[in-house]
Order: sequence, then C-alpha cells, then structure tokens
Amino acid sequence: MKIDISRELFFRTARSGGKGGQNVNKVETMVEALFQVSASRLLTEAQKQVLIGRIGHKLNSEGCLTARSSATRSQLSNKEIAIEKINALVNGALVKKKARISTRPTKASGEKRIKGKKSRSEVKEGRKKIHRQTWNQ
Repeated sequence: MKIDISRELFFRTARSGGKGGQNVNKVETMVEALFQVSASRLLTEAQKQVLIGRIGHKLNSEGCLTARSSATRSQLSNKEIAIEKINALVNGALVKKKARISTRPTKASGEKRIKGKKSRSEVKEGRKKIHRQTWNQ
C-alpha cells in the first residue's frame, strides 16, 4: 500500500548552486520539501510511530522530514524530484520487514563444513617445524 503524502508537504525554495550561469544568481530553483510527521492526517498513529522509529534520525528538531532537490534548472522538476524522494522515504519505512524463518543446516552441509575444517587443519599442521624428537619416531 503506497501513500502519497504530497498534499501534506510544505515547500521552500532557494537559489541553488551549480550549472545555470546567470540563471543561478537570480532564480530560486532549489526546492526543499518538508513533511510534518506528527501533524499528518494521512497516517495512523501506529504508522507515525513506525515512521519515527525507522527514520527518526532524519527528522529535524521540529519533527519534519526534509528532502532537497537542486538537480535541474527548473523549479517545477526539482519540486517533483523532492516529492518523489520524500514519498520513497516514507513508503520504504512503512514496508513491513519479512520475518526470517530459521532453518537447520542439512547433513551434507555439516559434513562439508567438517571436511573443510579438517583440510585447513592439515594445511596448518604442514606448516609447523619438524623437531628432532618427532623425526626419529
């Protein structure tokens, strides 16, 4: 289930660096999208808790999730990129992790592991120095 949170985003613009020549100096093309997690009406309380638990380190001091884009020279396309970034973050965090089903190792894999350990042991045994007492026996 994908949630589109674009209706609850706030946007800020600023002048962005990089390519654009004179355009960079006079047009605010960089877009920053802000999403207030705790004030969201689209998310349930359980989803908000999951979101804060998983991506809480990306929230700022006011509890806003932010995404910036200054990849293109157009403010509109930067806005779309920022929306995609923030939607991907939220939807990725809300995906349930698949539970790992533990399995027992097979008999063949156990034997293979023991065989490998024995062969490594023999290689290391072969590297030892031979002492006179063991040479005569």
